[in-house]
Amino acid sequence: MIVGVQVNPEWWSSGVWNGRPIGEFLRRRDVSAVFRFLHARGVSYGRISTLVDVSPNRVAEIAKGVRQVTAYEVLERIAVGLSIPRPAMGLGRDEDGHGHGLEEAPWLSAAGDLVDRPVIGVGTRVDVGVLAQLRLGLDGALASSSVAPRHLDLMEESVGEHMRIYPSASPGVMLSLLMGDCREVQVLSGRRQPAAVQARLSGVAALLATMSADALMRLGEVAEAQRWYGTAIRAADDSGQTRLRVLVRAQAAMLPYYFGDPGQTVALAEAALALTSTASSPGALAAAGRARALARLGAAAQARSAIDQARRIFDQAGDDDTDVAFRFPAKRLLFYLSGTYTCLGDTAGAYRVQDEALRLYGEAPAVPIDVGLLALDRSVCLVRDRRAAEAAVTARDAIARLPETQQTEILLTRANDVISMVPERDRCGEVAALTDYVRACRESARRLGVTAVLGP
Repeated sequence: MIVGVQVNPEWWSSGVWNGRPIGEFLRRRDVSAVFRFLHARGVSYGRISTLVDVSPNRVAEIAKGVRQVTAYEVLERIAVGLSIPRPAMGLGRDEDGHGHGLEEAPWLSAAGDLVDRPVIGVGTRVDVGVLAQLRLGLDGALASSSVAPRHLDLMEESVGEHMRIYPSASPGVMLSLLMGDCREVQVLSGRRQPAAVQARLSGVAALLATMSADALMRLGEVAEAQRWYGTAIRAADDSGQTRLRVLVRAQAAMLPYYFGDPGQTVALAEAALALTSTASSPGALAAAGRARALARLGAAAQARSAIDQARRIFDQAGDDDTDVAFRFPAKRLLFYLSGTYTCLGDTAGAYRVQDEALRLYGEAPAVPIDVGLLALDRSVCLVRDRRAAEAAVTARDAIARLPETQQTEILLTRANDVISMVPERDRCGEVAALTDYVRACRESARRLGVTAVLGP
């Protein structure tokens, strides 16, 4: 399902319907006017039906004025589903005190101030405090959730579409899309359903949370990314899907590799591999991630053994060529092997797999961040081979080729690794230019408001 026009919470304070403020219709609880107001702004009646958990036929009848909405429970569900502030419709908190996490709590900024519900887009700030509230609400929903089976197909299709566009989209754009679907999981999570339905809902939540975590990792929001990975692992375990449980742990293992202790990467990868003896592409990912982390820890013999394991699993169950998120085709295996050989100091082996990987990614890669990180691996190898100026040019070009919204902390941190490998006395010329360029990229990121600075 490709989600169309999203409900913008700002409409409820500034919108006008038939020449009058929409707030007047909200105060009168004129749901017919509210639905027609949304439809005029491109929100389909089908989308409204999903958000408010009312049948499509009934939504159409309400919009036409054939039916009226007077039941408090339905009015409340409409307010929650459409992000209408409760006071605008004269609705308070549930009198029985049975709240549902995020929907019963105010939105908070990182500083703890009350804020309007956010709509994140290109060039707008990603408020990690708001994301934290969303994650906590999702955790609460998973603990006591239910959804009609007819909604699950649509939600799974939506997740599949997110996974298709995720590799080429900027983190900020993806977080905007993912927040909408995460919120929908919560809206549809009111009471428990049969186990099979709950398992599918948890599977959807696991993939949404994993994409959110990965986007936050790319932005350098390490602490919140770690929490979202925790949510993803809990949801995957609740789904009962072994392949998904392996995948989520293998993905979570990336965070400490880039922004923490590679020993934790090894532990997470081994936990993923221990879940099943059946070969799978997520298992190949876990084995490749383990090899790369072992190499960074200096455990050369173990790393080379792990390379063999990753190749064996991939030969049995690797994915065909694809750019869909969380799949593991040959070019992704080579991407991981590039990092492994680079950390081992085997520059000849690293150059070889980098060339092969770049050939498979192609001239116009659909996964630009992978290609950027491959180039930064090459920069590290060039420094090791005493070609510092060439390394600096390669690193700068790797970042410059990306759109500004994708020049994120995960790349800038790796570029700093290249700089730090050059002796201070030699940090002149192209190396100095790279240093200035990384600093300028961080300043630009501050202005865009899409990432936090995690270092000097």
